Amino acid sequence: MAAAQPSIVYRPAQASDEAAIKALIRAVNINPMGLKWPRFLVAVAENGELIGCGQIKSHRDGSRELASIAVQRAWRRQGIAAEIIHRLLADEPPPVWLTCMDRLVPFYQQFGFVEVKGGDGRSLPLYFRFIRTIFKPIQKLSRIPGYLAIMVWPNEIGH
Repeated sequence: MAAAQPSIVYRPAQASDEAAIKALIRAVNINPMGLKWPRFLVAVAENGELIGCGQIKSHRDGSRELASIAVQRAWRRQGIAAEIIHRLLADEPPPVWLTCMDRLVPFYQQFGFVEVKGGDGRSLPLYFRFIRTIFKPIQKLSRIPGYLAIMVWPNEIGH
């Protein structure tokens, strides 16, 4: 893990961060659903600019998801996303799930996430079975390269 820069403050989001969180999520082109600012941890530069964010979302089936991990382009590759992920997972009991495009699987593996592969969808929480089902036709229609990976931390389901 890269050391966090001393000029960056990591803190729970505040109501005043809501617009900046939504703008960052749109800018990095990730799922804009379920962006409730009270769930977010944000990274803020010395000048007060929101430069990164992430959240843990709870779903109706009881599963929890690491989501909305985003860092402004100019601030990438400095350990900001890693610091956000470590801080979000620090207080979370396993399992924590996530979805990502397959090219990001190696990034999340460094935090102990393991990809859930194969046809045994019964091992997935209901929410993630639903996401897997609806994403396939969307992906085909939009010609999104790769596939949607579902990962769990830590790997407790024996795959």
